[in-house]
Formats: sequence, structure tokens, C-alpha cells
Amino acid sequence: MVARPPDSISKPLPSVVIVGRPNVGKSTLFNAILRQRRSIVGDEPGITRDRIQGEAEHRGRRFDLIDTGGIIPNDDELIPSEILKQARVALDRAAHIIFLIDGRTEITGTDRELAKMLRQLGKPVSLAVNKIDTLARESLTPEFYALGFPDVFSVSSEHRLGLDDLLDHVTQGFETSAEALEPAPEQRAIKVAIIGRPNVGKSTLLNALVGQERAIVSPVAGTTRDAVDERVLRDGVEFVFVDTAGIRRKGKTKEMAEKLSVVMARRHIRMANVVVLVLDASEGMVALDATIAGYAHEEGRALILCVNKWDVSSEKNRRAFTESVRDGLKFLDYAQIVFVSAKTGAGVQRLFGTIRDAYEAASKRVTTGELNRFVEMLDFDRDIKIYYMTQAGVRPPTFIAFTDKAKNMHFSTERFLINQLRKRFGFGGTPIEIKTKRR
Repeated sequence: MVARPPDSISKPLPSVVIVGRPNVGKSTLFNAILRQRRSIVGDEPGITRDRIQGEAEHRGRRFDLIDTGGIIPNDDELIPSEILKQARVALDRAAHIIFLIDGRTEITGTDRELAKMLRQLGKPVSLAVNKIDTLARESLTPEFYALGFPDVFSVSSEHRLGLDDLLDHVTQGFETSAEALEPAPEQRAIKVAIIGRPNVGKSTLLNALVGQERAIVSPVAGTTRDAVDERVLRDGVEFVFVDTAGIRRKGKTKEMAEKLSVVMARRHIRMANVVVLVLDASEGMVALDATIAGYAHEEGRALILCVNKWDVSSEKNRRAFTESVRDGLKFLDYAQIVFVSAKTGAGVQRLFGTIRDAYEAASKRVTTGELNRFVEMLDFDRDIKIYYMTQAGVRPPTFIAFTDKAKNMHFSTERFLINQLRKRFGFGGTPIEIKTKRR
């Protein structure tokens, strides 16, 4: 196992950073450019706190896109000052900066202070005037040249208007390559979120996986608040492990920092390819474990149940413990169970292969021809007739069944079909989604 910083694994991509004051639509723009929901969007200002990163591509030019928290210069409060600190790290490394402002409001003092700060950096800046979704509003754009940036673009992040012109300008100097146009799936890192309730050993497990003290480990529950991530190269496969904050019951989460940590943890579940749910063998299954597992299942993530602290558990019968886990998590019958001791390292190395297997299962595609032969062989004496099936997507594997009725399948029928798909094609470690359409 080799643990390396990101830059030593692959050539770093140019970085594009989105900045602006709170609630101008940075996260919406971030999601629109990535063409997926990666950053939380809401009406409440200041939802995004730390840097959120994703890999984007425009006309064959790949780049790292970074969403920062809303910046308020010269604010001495803890959270705003920390957001500015996080943003400065990203800005120092930026190849290009997108300065986003709200086109529906007048230029504010915060906009002017932020513009002054950006000009002092001496980096290329594109001013994106957001929420311009009508011709009437587009006529307001020229007034924003007063901020001193020559490159001004009218956009609507929500409706994806004006993004091509903006990105043509932002990426014009970036390298275009065949690899960028057709990225090889095997070269993509497997993103793994380590989740669980507080103090089950998530940070200890991360340290064991990467072979170094990457995350702070403490007996105090809730030590981890911001997600900690680390890249590991193992047998030619790159893994990105994210140690998330412990998820508590809603009634037990009082401090704003903890509430944001829970929101962040749930977002990292959504961003992950594979989720490792850490259970505490010394305490056994509890109701909160099932709740947290439900978050991953609802997002359609491939999932592994990692039973930690097996070395100090009073329950040494793996079969009995497995049965108790299966009984408490009936909806995760597809998830493999791995017993480890993150503290001693026992069983930890097995996780790499299990994660890879789950990722490959979640990424598996079945041809329409194979699915049609599968349908023909089904012993399907049910209240709905399936004419044929096709696979619509992966991660999770999603199938469309064309039927004789304009209604969803009964739960038992859907369950039977999923079990038969697993029996025929595998798909171990990942949920399966079935959608129906009337032929």
C-alpha cells in the first residue's frame, strides 16, 4: 500500500475557483458546471462553509472546480473568517477565478471589498452576473463593469443560461487532450465515504487504511467535524477515502458546527462511489446505525458494513453477530460484512478488495439482449407482465421494465425481480433500482 498526496499520483488539473458573497448562487453554479448535484443548495445564506471540489470538463478541457463558502471580507466572526481562510487557500492555487454576483440586486459594499481583494491577487478573473434569466434583466449587466473587471458574463445558474460563453473564456488556455475527451474509467479514483455514529472508530480506520496519522483520533465523541480525505494507490487502483463527522440523532445535535457537520456527512455520502458504514462491535447494533445506513441506501450508494473493534468485543461468534446485523438491517441484505480492528490493523487490508468489488458491481452494465433473454426465462406468475427490460444507468444499477400496466410494481414483485437480477448477474454490494413504463 502506498499513500501519496494527490499531486504525486497524477498531473494536477488547472483549478477554477468560484467566489462571491453569501447567497449569490455559487453552489448552484458549481452544480450546473459539473452537471450533477455535488454542493448543497438552499435559501439560507452561508450553507457552504469549506471548499468543495469536483472535476469538470468543457469542450475536452478538464479542470478542477472549487466551490467556496460565501466570503465577507474583514469579518472577525469565527465562521466567516474561517471561510475566508479556506477560500484563500483555493485562490492562491487558482488558474482562473469566477467572481459571482447577484444580478437582481445592486452592487453591495461586500461586492466592492471582494472585488478589491481579487484584483490584488493578479489572477485572471471573470465576473459572472447571476440570475439573469430574461432580456429585461440582461440590460442591467453593464452597470457591473463598475467593479473593474473587463470580462463580464450574464448567466443563470439555475437555468444553465450563458454558461458556455463563460466556460469558453475561463478554459481557453487549458490543455485539450484525447484523455480529457474520453477519460478512461479505470483511471478514475474510487471515492469512499467512511460514515457512522460518533466514536465508532472512523478516523482510526482512515489512519489504518492510509498508513499514517491523517485524522485526529480522540476518545471524545465528535472530534471530527470537517471531512478529512486522503488518496491511496493500491494495486494500481486509486482510492479517495473521506472520513466524515459522526452522525447523531437530530435531537442530540445542538451546536451549529455539529449540525453543519451532519449535513456535510450526508453530502459526502451522495458524492461517494462506495460507502463504508462503521459499526461498533463492542456496543452491537443500535437504532441509529440503521438510520445512517438508510441515508446511504436512499442515495443508491454501494455499501459495505465494517464491524470495528472486533478485538475488544465480548461477542466472538461472527455468525451470531452477523445474524444480529442482518436482522437489524434487513434492507441491506446485499451489503458485505467485514470484521476489522482499526486499532491493530487486523482485517483492514481486506477492505480494499471489498470496496473494489462493490464499485465494480455498482458500475456493471448488462446489455439489452441479455436482459431480454433474462425476462424470457423468468418464472413470472405475477399481476403485471414484463415485455422487456433495459438498463438505464449505473451507480446504482437502474433498470426500466416495460410492462402492460401504467403503474408501479408491487413491492413483492419488485423484490422478486431484484433478487432474480442478483442471482443471474451478480450486483453484490450495491442497491438496484427498478422503474416501470407502460409499453
